Amino acid sequence: MERSKIPFPPTWWRLVLLSVVLLFSSRTAFAQFAQGPVEVRVPLAPQPVTGSDGLVHVAYELHVTNFYQSTGTLRLKRVTVFADGISLVLAHFTAAQVNSLLAHPTEGVDTLGVPLEAGKRVVLFLWLTLPSGRPRPQMLQHQLAFVTTSGVQQLVDGVRTPLNAMPPVVLGAPLRAGPWLTHEGPGNHLSHHWGSIVTVNGQATIPQRYAIDFFGLTPTGHAVHVARDQLNASTNADWVGFGAEVLAVADGVVRDLRDGEPNHLPLASLPELTDLTVRTLMGNFVVLEIAPHVFVHYAHLQPGSLAVKVGGRVRRGTVLGRLGQSGNANAPHLHLQVSNAATFEESEGLPFVFQTFDRTGSIQIGDVLDQAVKVSLETNFQKPCRQQLPLDGNVIIFK
Repeated sequence: MERSKIPFPPTWWRLVLLSVVLLFSSRTAFAQFAQGPVEVRVPLAPQPVTGSDGLVHVAYELHVTNFYQSTGTLRLKRVTVFADGISLVLAHFTAAQVNSLLAHPTEGVDTLGVPLEAGKRVVLFLWLTLPSGRPRPQMLQHQLAFVTTSGVQQLVDGVRTPLNAMPPVVLGAPLRAGPWLTHEGPGNHLSHHWGSIVTVNGQATIPQRYAIDFFGLTPTGHAVHVARDQLNASTNADWVGFGAEVLAVADGVVRDLRDGEPNHLPLASLPELTDLTVRTLMGNFVVLEIAPHVFVHYAHLQPGSLAVKVGGRVRRGTVLGRLGQSGNANAPHLHLQVSNAATFEESEGLPFVFQTFDRTGSIQIGDVLDQAVKVSLETNFQKPCRQQLPLDGNVIIFK
C-alpha cells in the first residue's frame, strides 16, 4: 500500500501507541530513577459523569506531599495517568502542563517543573475524559516524575485509585425554563467552587466540586438590565434571575435551612469570613436529603421566601423559596451543589445529572454583564441533553 493512502489511526489507537512509547521510555529509564520519598493520595475515588458535551469525565485531586524535611525542594516535572494498569494512557502532563493543574498556577512557564518544598503539599486538579468506544476503566494508575535540586531523578509509580462505579444521582430542574448561565461550573478547577479546599476538624474536603452558580439571562443573553458602567449602581431587581422560584430537584426531606438573612446590594463589598460553614457562606438556604448520604444544597435565597420547614417532606417540583442575594454572594444567583453530608464543612461534592435540559451554547461571564456585547445563544440549534451534567459556561434551558 502506498504511504499516502495509509489511513490515520483512530483516536483510541493513537492513545495505545502513546501508551507503548511512554511505557517503554519510563521502564527503560526506571533504572535511572530513585523512588521518590513523596506521599501521593487521591482523597475521593473519582466517579464518572456524562457532561453536556456528550463525553464521560472524571474529576478528582492528587494530594502530593514532599514528606521529609531533609529531601529539600523537589520539582514535579511529569504526571501520567493510565487506565487499568499501564496499558492505556488517559493523560500525560509535562512540566508546564502540571503547573496548569494547580488551583493557582504560577505565572510564566517553568520547564524544570512545579516546585514542591520540603514538608509541603501541592494539590493537582484533574479533569479527564474517558475514551469512547472502549470499556470503562475500573482503576486509574499514576506515575509522577520529580527532580531534586542536585539533578537526581525520582519516580513515584504506585498511586492507584479505583473508579466509583455508582451512577451519578439524577435530578429534576431546580429552576423553571431559562435561559440560565452555569457560571463557575463543573470542569473548571480555577473556579472558587472546585478550587476551594475546606480544611476543618482534621479533614480536607471539597464540598463544591461540582457546584453551579445559576445566573438568569434575558433572551438576548444578558444577566442584568443596566449598562456595564451602571453595574455598581444596580439593584437586585435589575438582575434577571432575582425572585425566580427555586424548586425541589427530587422527593426528599428538608434537613436544614435558614431564613431571615438580608439581601446584599449587587457587587457590594462583603465582610471577611472568619470560618467556612453553611451559615457563614450561604445566607438563606435549604438542604434537602434526597437519598442516603445524598444532599442537595440551595444557597443565597431571598429572606422571607422559604416555604418549607426542617423535617418536612417535599415532592419534586415543590417551590422551596426564591432566588436572592443573601450570604457570600456578589450578585443574585442560585448556588446549587450536591454532597454527601448536610453540612458544608466536612462534606465532599458529588456529581449529578439533570434529567433533561437544552444547551444553547456557551458564554463568558463578562459578556453577559455587558449590554453592548452581542451574545449568540444559538437558538436555532438547541442541543437536547438527557441525564447530563452542565459544564462551566453553558447556557441551558430547563424543560
